[in-house]
Amino acid sequence: MEYITLNNGVKMPVAGIGTFLLTPDEAEESCVSALACGYRLIDTANAYMNEKAVGRAMKKSGLKREEIFLETKIWPSFYEQEDAVEKTLERLDTDYIDLLLIHQPAGNYIAGYRLMEKAYKNGKVKAIGLSNFSEEQIKEILSICEVKPTILQTEVHPYFQERELKDFLQKEGIVIQAWYPLGHGDKALLEEFTFTKLAEKYGKSNAQIILRWHIQAGNVVIPGSKDPAHIRDNFALFDFSLSDEEMADIEAMNQDKRYYTSTPELLKKYVEMVPPVETQK
Repeated sequence: MEYITLNNGVKMPVAGIGTFLLTPDEAEESCVSALACGYRLIDTANAYMNEKAVGRAMKKSGLKREEIFLETKIWPSFYEQEDAVEKTLERLDTDYIDLLLIHQPAGNYIAGYRLMEKAYKNGKVKAIGLSNFSEEQIKEILSICEVKPTILQTEVHPYFQERELKDFLQKEGIVIQAWYPLGHGDKALLEEFTFTKLAEKYGKSNAQIILRWHIQAGNVVIPGSKDPAHIRDNFALFDFSLSDEEMADIEAMNQDKRYYTSTPELLKKYVEMVPPVETQK
């Protein structure tokens, strides 16, 4: 395992398991499997409706709580609820969260950020950050924050490398965490000849080459899967390294191609959408 040090001194694993679109049963099984394979980072969210399952998986793993880096996200409809963090802790059945993010730049996200800052100061959260924010929105947070964001979780993959945003974040000491690190399963990306050639050279899969590129580029990755073999393979990234030339070949593949695009209409819907978190299994 390799770690990255956040701007507040907290150490975070560079690779973890994502639980987006997993049912509670799938999330629980996937997280138990991942922790048994050596993973120590789990990513979930209020909106994924599987926080309780993640909490159960951590208990089932037999690991000490401090051995697991737990990350979750507050949903926009909860930003103005004073007990949003407390209820999140209850669902996860834990005393603290390692990394808590604002999930979307929708609604009163300043109020949401203030909630996270309060939780950070009270020791209930070890680090805070943002998800899906643009450079301008991050600058707004930086202009008002008392606790600096440590992470931006956003779409990044070889077809969409966010170089300008990343340059800005590096100057601010904020780390990129990539969701859709494999390009939302786009076969055109996964089957690029460059990855096939490197996979053959290193005895790895094309997906492993892409994930290794992320890590060497300084991106934290959280690929999701419910397949135990894929979960295992997505973590077998630390016994090889890509050369500078190979990294450059992958960087040349950037197309500024997104698979997810936010709109004002979509953000408005996010505020109105209230995940029925209390009914989750």
